[in-house]
Amino acid sequence: MPDYQNHSHKLSLIRDGKLSLRENISNYIYRIKEQSDLNAFNFVFEDSLQDADRIESKIKNSTAGKLAGMVIAIKDVIAMKDRPLTCSSKILKNFTSLYDATVIKKLIEEDALIIGKTNCDEFAMGSSNENSAFGPVLNPVDKSRVPGGSSGGSAVAVAADLCDASLGTDTGGSIRQPASFCGIYGLKPTYGRVSRYGLTAFASSFDSIGPFAKNIYDTALIFSVISGYDENDSTSVESDPVELDFSSGQKKKYRIGLPKEYFGAGLNEEIRKSIAEKVELIKKNGHEVVEIELPHTEYAIAAYYILTTAEASSNLARYDGARYGYRSKENKNLTDMYVNSRTEGFGDEVKRRIMLGTYVLSSGYYDAYYRKAQKVRRLIRDDFIKAFEEVDLILTPTTPSTAFKIGEKTKDPLEMYLGDIYTTSANLAGIPGINIPIGKERGGLPIGMQLMANHFEEEKLLQFSSHF
Repeated sequence: MPDYQNHSHKLSLIRDGKLSLRENISNYIYRIKEQSDLNAFNFVFEDSLQDADRIESKIKNSTAGKLAGMVIAIKDVIAMKDRPLTCSSKILKNFTSLYDATVIKKLIEEDALIIGKTNCDEFAMGSSNENSAFGPVLNPVDKSRVPGGSSGGSAVAVAADLCDASLGTDTGGSIRQPASFCGIYGLKPTYGRVSRYGLTAFASSFDSIGPFAKNIYDTALIFSVISGYDENDSTSVESDPVELDFSSGQKKKYRIGLPKEYFGAGLNEEIRKSIAEKVELIKKNGHEVVEIELPHTEYAIAAYYILTTAEASSNLARYDGARYGYRSKENKNLTDMYVNSRTEGFGDEVKRRIMLGTYVLSSGYYDAYYRKAQKVRRLIRDDFIKAFEEVDLILTPTTPSTAFKIGEKTKDPLEMYLGDIYTTSANLAGIPGINIPIGKERGGLPIGMQLMANHFEEEKLLQFSSHF
């Protein structure tokens, strides 16, 4: 099968008869089976082959959509009509979606081919993809290590060449962190830029859907397709369509901010060195780099885990065994059915977050925790708004370390949560962020660099990223 660098190159190969779309998809299905030990997919849609000839014909007669023939995997928290929607949880083991999420409709309208649903942390709660009813996902770079989470399966599917691109979700870093651990691009859009209609809610005021790809051009192309206002999502924001001109972006000189709070103790030295080298390269290319302050950064993890667990405890109340999903079989009364269904259906991490969220929302602690965390969230947002008055972009590490060993942090949830220290702020503030792969450490594990921009300025992120 011929290699191709990006979607544009793939289209030209198909038009010239050098690449068969049917063979392309067959090859991906074969690779998924061959590398099943990675556990990246919960479900593979072999019937996607049926659309290959139709779309290839559209490509050759120039009537195809923007994503024609792009083979895309979907995180198993996004609804796709008549397909399983399990959220990698036992409690939704046999549930099938009744409708398409808005992002799915948009992909299909532009002739993308959806090859399957990817594994993830249960209900998107986790930073390692070890909290799945389908078992952990393995990092293709080193199978003894985690791929990151919660969108680990989506990241691995792209990194291991099991598809062209994928969709994941990002509530506190769940696109950017696995993208960093797997050495690919991952974009978290501005909150409200991409419709959440059809996304299973974890924390409704944080969740974002975004793309993974091996190059910035495909990342931008998918984002341009899935973004836009949707009347089915009350938090969707009307914004201009994204039409990127990479050539003009490469001529522009940017002012880049380095927040000192992101480069303190706890950052892996090889990551620090790699980013420092990139910063020097950025300066040599004529961009200005300045140190900035984001003074409330130290409170980001605490505020994030108070607010998201509170929202999760509310959102997950619907899984009670009564209406859909898993129901415990031996119950003496209604209360038993609720308790047993949730006890047996939810995994440990989901239970932990439900209990934390219920606690911070309880009458004696609401003001001390939840209300205070909401105030801190506003302060963090204000820090970014003030910073973006001075700089175009903010550059930071994506993660404090490279991919860690499977099982290394499962017994210490706090240590696991602290791994999100550089990514949660963007979700608290609602701003966009992207992971850019910038190299590897001595052991061969990928290193990622994060860029963040002001609200609805994804274009700046994507244009500047094209420099790399």
